[in-house]
Amino acid sequence: MSFRQSFMSTASVPYKSYSRSLTSTHAIPYGTSIPVLTTTKSYHCYHHYNSTRTSATGRTFRVVCCENKDNAGGDSIGIVSYFQGKNYLITGATGFLAKAFIEKILRTVPDVGKIFLLIKAKNKEAAMHRLETEILDSELFKCLEQMHGKSFKAFMMRKLVPVAGNVCESNLGMDPYTTNEIAKEVDVIINSAANTTLDERYDVALNTNTKGPSRLLGFAKKCKKLSLFLHVSTAYVNGERQGLIMEKPFHIGQTIAEESAKSETLPKSIPVLDIIAEIEMASDLKLFVHENIVAQKMIELGLQRAKIFGWQNTYLFTKAMGEMLLNSMRGDIPLVIIRPSIIESSIKEPFPGWIQGSRMLDPLILSYGKGWLPGFLGDPKAVIDVVPLDMVVNASIAAIAKHGIAAKPELNVYHVGSSAVNPLLVHDLFKFSCNHFTCSPLMNSERTNIRINEMKFFNSMDNFASYISDEIAQRSGLMDTTITDSKLRGKLEIKRKKIVEHVVHLAKIYEPYMVDRGRFDNQNTQKLMEGMSLGEMRDFGFNVGSINWEDYILNVHIPGFRRHVLKGRLAF
Repeated sequence: MSFRQSFMSTASVPYKSYSRSLTSTHAIPYGTSIPVLTTTKSYHCYHHYNSTRTSATGRTFRVVCCENKDNAGGDSIGIVSYFQGKNYLITGATGFLAKAFIEKILRTVPDVGKIFLLIKAKNKEAAMHRLETEILDSELFKCLEQMHGKSFKAFMMRKLVPVAGNVCESNLGMDPYTTNEIAKEVDVIINSAANTTLDERYDVALNTNTKGPSRLLGFAKKCKKLSLFLHVSTAYVNGERQGLIMEKPFHIGQTIAEESAKSETLPKSIPVLDIIAEIEMASDLKLFVHENIVAQKMIELGLQRAKIFGWQNTYLFTKAMGEMLLNSMRGDIPLVIIRPSIIESSIKEPFPGWIQGSRMLDPLILSYGKGWLPGFLGDPKAVIDVVPLDMVVNASIAAIAKHGIAAKPELNVYHVGSSAVNPLLVHDLFKFSCNHFTCSPLMNSERTNIRINEMKFFNSMDNFASYISDEIAQRSGLMDTTITDSKLRGKLEIKRKKIVEHVVHLAKIYEPYMVDRGRFDNQNTQKLMEGMSLGEMRDFGFNVGSINWEDYILNVHIPGFRRHVLKGRLAF
């Protein structure tokens, strides 16, 4: 192993640069360890220093290596040079992750080629309207707008090509001429389209999450210059797997339930997963169920089928089947599957705290801040795997460059998450949230501050529901004996029931994420980082080991959510 490989494998936080040699004035808090890059004359020196106290200086510093400044970048992937001049097709283009990807590429590689954006719209004019209102006008692109000034819109229109289409339709909903033109030009396809509703109708989720990627791959095979197909999945596609969960692809028909059954003393019979049969089952249901109840029956069917095969919900099950179809159909196309965990607001770029819409954690955090969630169902010591948006973007960019350059007809899987290297406990998530709302409380409809207490945890749904019902009754005023107006008490009771139903629904939805089942191994992602130069680490870093969760939740994420999603609203 080279020095650089050895250094990078142990250094799991970003570099800091200093223009003079390291002294005790650069010390970090006691009990932590960090690699530091210092510059002296013509050398860059890598120091790995630990906050071990010494009688002389209070810290012990150890110089690991020095190398000539001209070679300090070391080996690199070649991210910028790869992206220059390349043309891209991106699905889900107006979504949270895709927009951040577009912004990062245009800001860091302005001489990228065309970026075709597949946008769900009835025609080209409607697609252009969505491009202007949902992308160009987004606050996310303000840094780019400042960089380009008056030429911003002209620059964006030169680079971005809106295409009316839909991964749920044959030929991606594109007209033949557009299909042929894109197929001639595109170098990389990025599939970010997905239906992320956890309990979506089974037929709807299958069409987007399972059949959608295979339709896009079918188009990819027509692309004459294609060097890579990147598919965005989720780390939670691993379902009910436990322990250290490896970055391995799914094969057609593979199920989590079958894996679990093999490890049992008395293995039980598990039905065989046939994806075509699942699609037909959902289609047939519409023929035999009255239209008034078909939506609910579709939701129930999806959850039932998911749990039979070892997945917690319809979203994860249909995403897993989508991966299976891609692996079975890919042929000679280089395929990368990025599996991020729970993606939340940006930690750094283009500015800290940017977020679009209410993400995975935010309904919980907001309900807690409103005082609606004084307790929760789950293990406080469980790890909830979170990763900032910009780190997922950077990891995807690095993977595209690495495998686009290699252009090998293979499948590579990357987990982009924190549980294996920098775990965030459920208890700490709510502790940090409590600290935030204590300092910056929300207000109720009477414009008085909402007081919240430390989160209480329950391991029984019955105990949890009973506690929530009593607490909400107390907070809503139902326990106030001075309220004698029957109409007012009736309104308060309706409000209490709605809040309790909402909170119990949240508990059921989030239960799979609040149980400490496993950690997502990220060795492939770590190796991807090891191949990056210092410059690439600086500009495209995704080192989750560097995240201070307290600072991120308290000072970045919740303030960002309140600004960009709640729009500064204080009263509820």
